[in-house]
Amino acid sequence: MHAGMRAMDQAEQSPLAGEPGRRWRRARAGSPAGRAAAADALGHPVVVGYDGTPSSRNALAYAAGISRRLDRPLLIVYVAPPGVYCEPLTGQVIGALRDQPETQRWLLAELDEVCDQAGLEVRALARRGSVARELAAAAAEAGADALVIGAPGHRWHQVVGSVPGWLARHAHCPVIVVP
Repeated sequence: MHAGMRAMDQAEQSPLAGEPGRRWRRARAGSPAGRAAAADALGHPVVVGYDGTPSSRNALAYAAGISRRLDRPLLIVYVAPPGVYCEPLTGQVIGALRDQPETQRWLLAELDEVCDQAGLEVRALARRGSVARELAAAAAEAGADALVIGAPGHRWHQVVGSVPGWLARHAHCPVIVVP
């Protein structure tokens, strides 16, 4: 072995590409890095975007199956667009996002209807903003092994672009689109 080279098992933790002097440090819980550290405790989950549509229900079932087979946690993410939005189950127009505990109960109840939760570590998360950007951010923060979403149900998405198309170009993990 060359004197200047080190064995792989003795190498120091290398910085990320493009960040030559970056050092790892403990992040505060409220900071974006703190959220990432907290999400890292999930252990590289399978992330699924859920909005109550039939294709997102299929995606939820598929993601639960992947989670079970890979022995990974399942992170269900519901993203409400900013401002006024329409409740997916009732059609009621609402201006404020549900509170986190209520959203978690709803998402876990939906999972119960789709599949058996036995043997799955499940977390639910609600966010507000651009659906594609928030799903990508949630997957990146959690260090997701995969991001599963339902296929868009409207033809106009093929013309103006869609969440799956944007995620395929920008997400940092594999994106699985379920019909």
